Amino acid sequence: MTDDLDNVKGFIRRAGAVLFDLDGVITPTADIHKLAWADMFRAYFAEKGVSEYTEDDYFNYLDGRRRDEGIAAILESRHLSIPHGSQSDSPDDETIVGLGKRKNADFLARVEQGIDAYPGSVKLLESLASGDTETYPRRPQLAVVSSSKNAVPVLEAAGLRDRFVEIVDGVVAHDNDLPGKPAPDTFVFAAEQLGVEPRDAVVVEDAISGVQAGAAGAFGLVIGVDRGAGREALLRAGADVVVEDLAELL
Repeated sequence: MTDDLDNVKGFIRRAGAVLFDLDGVITPTADIHKLAWADMFRAYFAEKGVSEYTEDDYFNYLDGRRRDEGIAAILESRHLSIPHGSQSDSPDDETIVGLGKRKNADFLARVEQGIDAYPGSVKLLESLASGDTETYPRRPQLAVVSSSKNAVPVLEAAGLRDRFVEIVDGVVAHDNDLPGKPAPDTFVFAAEQLGVEPRDAVVVEDAISGVQAGAAGAFGLVIGVDRGAGREALLRAGADVVVEDLAELL
């Protein structure tokens, strides 16, 4: 696939489905995740006396991954090992589940203050859903594929829940024993639920791990959205094209 935007738009017009990541693609909740992760890990790493948390840690270990897998990866980078724990753990428990709940409580408190989706993303969703525009006269099926367990409340807070036929989030991944990104399984599962072959579907991602997942799943088109990961990094991960805003696809 070329990075010529006319060819990209042409593929989207023929596609049976467009699969969107959520945080950083549709809503700026990636920024909220970054803040919540940073607050939690700065305090935890200071307590453990290991090297401090940096913004690179978010992109290298956490961005786009399932919560438990991301926590395990960043702890391993500091040579820390704690039990996985269980869903009955509280945010005060020193387990992977407990740390995840600690971060998630902070995230949800920030989300409750309100979410505005990216205007360019909303415009693209409207164009794809309407089926009456010159650019996209067809109506591909739309789905969200997110590692977050908060995808539904985030979409509801942004007023966008009804735009999507299918939502494959961290809850669905857990219930179906699907490995998280960069494994392609959640994207492939979403395509299967929509009855569309991966080669006929589009993946839209801002995370390196998510782009890697789209490429590994042999999807027909993988669009990277550069919200901070970097254009070259997304291309190296397997993106066919990188944009800074989804309005570029209109």
